[in-house]
Amino acid sequence: MTGITRTSADLDPRRRRILFRAWHRGLREMDLVLGQFTDAEIGTLPDSDLDELETIMAEEDNDLVKWIIGERPVPDHYRTPLFERIASYRPDFEPAVAADADKD
Repeated sequence: MTGITRTSADLDPRRRRILFRAWHRGLREMDLVLGQFTDAEIGTLPDSDLDELETIMAEEDNDLVKWIIGERPVPDHYRTPLFERIASYRPDFEPAVAADADKD
């Protein structure tokens, strides 16, 4: 997956802004992590989760990547169900390379 897959036409302005920011982080790894999660969840997140997501997205990408991959411990204030969902999110797709390799 290389970019946004959902339309923002049905979203309110706040959700549109969050979706855009999730895909335009500055660090491609975080684009993919936050972008894919946000694509899948933005339409159903309650306001309290949107508040937390915006706070998470205000962090530096380098810090976020290290927390998500386990290189550094997650700060206590981010040991939340939402952060865990983001860090463990895996989209339901099979990379084309792996699918092609299985055909042989």
